[in-house]
Amino acid sequence: MKRLFNVQHQDKNIDIAILILRVSIASLMLVHGIPKLLSLVSGDAVQFPALIGSPEISLALAVFAEVFCSILILFGLSTRLATIPLIITMLVAVFLIHAADPFANKEIGLHYLIGYVILLVTGSGKISLDHLLLKRTPYLA
Repeated sequence: MKRLFNVQHQDKNIDIAILILRVSIASLMLVHGIPKLLSLVSGDAVQFPALIGSPEISLALAVFAEVFCSILILFGLSTRLATIPLIITMLVAVFLIHAADPFANKEIGLHYLIGYVILLVTGSGKISLDHLLLKRTPYLA
């Protein structure tokens, strides 16, 4: 019972929590990104909001963030850098695409946004490729 109310932080537990956040948020975002990727490469007419230039460019940017950056986050490689396009994508989704929608439609984007901001602040943790690579190249630390 004492452990339940313990306020002391253990690095191991924090790294496990960051790993769980990284893997879960990346996996869940891939569920959104892979259908967009398939739509982009299908050759069919693209049905996507044209926020930057054409619908194809906007879709390609969303696919880059939701698929490529999610894969980086999943493995903990360049995690902080990979969160930036995803944060921008979620801001666009919440405040532009769903601006007139009820809060319930914005909620999932806000949940993703919060997770990405946490990863931007914390980094990928010790259970990641970032940590493994930085451990091998101490001059970058």
